[in-house]
Amino acid sequence: MSVEVTKLASGLTVATETMPQVETASIGVWVGAGSRSEDAHEHGISHLLEHMAFKGTTKRSARRIAEEIEAVGGEINAATSVENTCYYARILKDDLSLAVDILADILTDSVFDPEELARESHVVLQEIGAAHDMPEDVVFDLLQERAFPDQPIGRPILGTPETVKSFDSGSLRTYLDRHYRTPQMVVAAAGNLSHAEVVRLAEERFAALPTGDAPPLAEAVYRGGDVRETRDLSEAQMTLAFEGRPYSSPDHHAAQVLATVLGGGMSSRLFQEIRENQGLCYSISAFHWGYRETGLFGIHAATGEEDLERMMPGIVAEVARLADDLDETEVARAKAQLRAGLLMSLESPVSRASQIGRQTLIWGRPLGTAEILAKIAEVDEAQVKRLAREIFAGSSPTMALVGPVAGAPSGEELTRHLRSRA
Repeated sequence: MSVEVTKLASGLTVATETMPQVETASIGVWVGAGSRSEDAHEHGISHLLEHMAFKGTTKRSARRIAEEIEAVGGEINAATSVENTCYYARILKDDLSLAVDILADILTDSVFDPEELARESHVVLQEIGAAHDMPEDVVFDLLQERAFPDQPIGRPILGTPETVKSFDSGSLRTYLDRHYRTPQMVVAAAGNLSHAEVVRLAEERFAALPTGDAPPLAEAVYRGGDVRETRDLSEAQMTLAFEGRPYSSPDHHAAQVLATVLGGGMSSRLFQEIRENQGLCYSISAFHWGYRETGLFGIHAATGEEDLERMMPGIVAEVARLADDLDETEVARAKAQLRAGLLMSLESPVSRASQIGRQTLIWGRPLGTAEILAKIAEVDEAQVKRLAREIFAGSSPTMALVGPVAGAPSGEELTRHLRSRA
């Protein structure tokens, strides 16, 4: 397998990985614009734009887009995140040119028909309603909002009913023209393909994309705090988080190791102590999300109302003692999990194209597998201990709860408990 990168004269980057042993290919366009790129009155427009891209161009109707890709057994989809949006297709190797043609068509020639927009806005309103009915989704939105209050990075990706209803075709075109610019876009592909062919297709089909830089992002500032939403549910959703590390930090991989040690599987500390030994919850995990200049290190658990009051101090106790009694075996096991996850993902063209696209947006180039494995291997016990002390004692906690949470300890109580054990 080989990774090749070409920067076109327009500023568009093309990055591919050839996988001759497979019969398929995955290709997509990754855009360095997501929900944190939006102004306040545009809240949710990145996500709506992703939906509208498939609703018709001057050449293809929404139905024709679906029928053409599925007529060759392919799939096409898109996704919006905080910092980027991607549009991608999975096809058999002989249908690459069709996939590129459709992707280019929806990104450069969408008509944003008002009737289609009205229908799709209604669909998004249903999606917002469905997310509101899922407490496990609500709790993460609340966590993000409280960690980064009154900032684009803290707003839910879907938007609000009010903002979604306010968008018209002109709003979509304005946002598209401002943010979908070649220096902030990557055509990434993996599978049984030729880099030269992908470059040729990209040069031909993406020539209409606007050039020049998009507006700079507003700087994100972590704040922290406590938010809870009482609901009549059988289970309480709990998240506890701290400021993490950006992608560019030398501690980025150590943060992933720390999250894996703490809550990255059945052998993790939180699973073994809170779930197995104490039986206080069904599910519990830890995560680390890196962003451009900051990050979020968190814990998520779901439990019954009667166990919440005991579970939360138990979690804090595990967090507080980790930096003192971490051992080399735990670190080695976490590194092995990360290494295996990375190597397993290499077998999928979809995963590889996604990795290449995101890495190129973040670091300006795809990272070699050997390079990533070396960075994981370099993480040691001392670095993880030091990082644990810095994260858990160095920032104010953020806590979000949804469900029967009246008996949950306050954020101040948990903070005092954490500081007393630090």
